Amino acid sequence: MHLEQYRHATFEPEAYYLEGLKRDPSDSRINVAYGTLLLRRGLFNDAEGHFRTAVKSLTWRNPNPYDSEALYQLGVALKMQGRLEEAFAALYKSTWSAAWQDAGYFSLAQIACEKKAYAEALELVERSLVRNSRNYKARHLKAALLRKLGQIQDAITYTQETLALDIADFGSANERYLLLSIQGEQTLASEVKAELMRLMRGDAHNYLNLASDYANCGLYEEAIELLDGIVQGHNSKAYPMLHYTLGYLHEKTGQSELSHLHRKAGNTAKPDYFFPNSLFDLQVLSSVISVDAMDDKAHYYLGNWYYDKRRHDDAITHWEASRSIRNDFATVHRNLSLAYFNKRGDAASALIAMEKAFACRPDDARVFYELDQLYKKLGYTPETRCSKLEEHQALVNKRDDLYVEYITLLNAQGYHEKAIQALDAHNFHPWEGGEGKVTGQHVFAHIELAKRALAEKRFEEAVTLLNRALLYPDNLGEGKLSGAQENNVFYYLGLAHDGLKEAKQAQECFIIASQGLEEPASAMYYNDQPPDMIFYQGMAWLALGNDKEAKRRFNKLIDYAEKHLFDEVKFDYFAVSLPDFLVFEDDLNVRNEVHCRYMMGLGHLGLGHTELAKEQFEQALRLEANHTGSRIHRVMCS
Repeated sequence: MHLEQYRHATFEPEAYYLEGLKRDPSDSRINVAYGTLLLRRGLFNDAEGHFRTAVKSLTWRNPNPYDSEALYQLGVALKMQGRLEEAFAALYKSTWSAAWQDAGYFSLAQIACEKKAYAEALELVERSLVRNSRNYKARHLKAALLRKLGQIQDAITYTQETLALDIADFGSANERYLLLSIQGEQTLASEVKAELMRLMRGDAHNYLNLASDYANCGLYEEAIELLDGIVQGHNSKAYPMLHYTLGYLHEKTGQSELSHLHRKAGNTAKPDYFFPNSLFDLQVLSSVISVDAMDDKAHYYLGNWYYDKRRHDDAITHWEASRSIRNDFATVHRNLSLAYFNKRGDAASALIAMEKAFACRPDDARVFYELDQLYKKLGYTPETRCSKLEEHQALVNKRDDLYVEYITLLNAQGYHEKAIQALDAHNFHPWEGGEGKVTGQHVFAHIELAKRALAEKRFEEAVTLLNRALLYPDNLGEGKLSGAQENNVFYYLGLAHDGLKEAKQAQECFIIASQGLEEPASAMYYNDQPPDMIFYQGMAWLALGNDKEAKRRFNKLIDYAEKHLFDEVKFDYFAVSLPDFLVFEDDLNVRNEVHCRYMMGLGHLGLGHTELAKEQFEQALRLEANHTGSRIHRVMCS
């Protein structure tokens, strides 16, 4: 499932939390749940307020609540704000509950270690390990504390025990390397280091995660040493967060000059495939902005972080700051376009931003595809969009989704021969969200040409074209679904054979066209029952002389549409795939109304109510705002 599809389909708890708090502002469970959500979004102060409300409710009659999650989360929120003394008190209180002792004592040990109270930190981490001996972060911290306290041999023994439990525990392996180096066992230390590097695979994320473990305990020198090793390797140029993190760590240790150099290196590093997502990433990037507000890339990365956490206004603010500092970075303009359209409903600003993105990267087929999708949302005519695609045919050829948009536009303008030639000239590959699109255009183009041939009494040519519609060439990259609905093809085949005076073949085709699923459904997903097929079932029954069965299907279309016309539509949580790659958000209720009015139009058309059918089709077309290549357009063309 595409990212945007997943976000729509995933259960979003915020509205439920807010409704719950509206009904009972003091409910401890809702305050803890909502506070935790805010904490993950980096809203530490807001989260703190909810945790304090929960603690107040829980300790109203008993100073020792049955569950201390609120106290623990309060401690985390305070720690993230740098209020270590208050955090220490809240975390210590959270250890009252057995369920939170291992997490609580570990967090306390982190704070004590940051204050360089290593003996106290060791005692606290031991308490954490009593509750959960397999807490590998705690085991890593214990080894580091033993090293800090000079208990080298005990520390080496402990790292051996940990690595026996988990050979891929990077923290203990790195501590073992440091300990052996202190003892002067350079050969063995080098072997341990080599094995650690092999396990970490040179992946910058592994190094950053381990560095964050050190940094969260105030062990900045160890984190610097760890990252210096990979920065000197080939990956340093590929991942800006390595440099930004080193800049943050050097700033913590008072090495301002080195911090400045690494921040500059982070700014100039290639931004591809960098998606900050953790609270540590937020800390690092925020520190960059606090020192250098003119770092355009840090603003851009922070915008990405905030957008991922649904803090859309904050994301837009940082992207706009990045744009104001440097105006030639296409991705910032592209991101702003999506945010303007999807979150603010500002289509004019979205268009300006996306066109600027394409001007910055005229060789980027992805940006061009999204620009075309925006043109589509804004109601640009098929002729205008098709002309723009043909101006950049080389880009169109790079992306299957863009190429099928081009073919769809050709079909929408009636250039079916050209559409077929374009289909034959391209090898397609399956992609999620594109199911049925290429094959649909293949079928549509052949049916439309066959209808022209029928109108001109070229019946043999119509039969040939319709038989081609039933076959999917290999280059389309998609086979036919089991039980595929092909009532339309067989209905027109029946007409073609009837025109050739082949009554038996015509009847066989009409019988096939009359069969299949006859219950209308929504058209949310690509394998949902299309109402067109029910319409053609009815038309086939008319051709077979059974008016009762035909009217039953036409009336079903009308009844379903009238019943569901004003439904509130949401994506199914378990949706496999949507029929569109949702770059720009769609109004599902409008889509549903379009579908229902189209369905009513089909029903009335089958019943011979021409004026009623025309009225429903026209209303659907106005609602659809010129979404070319739709089912409505296909039927209206016919």
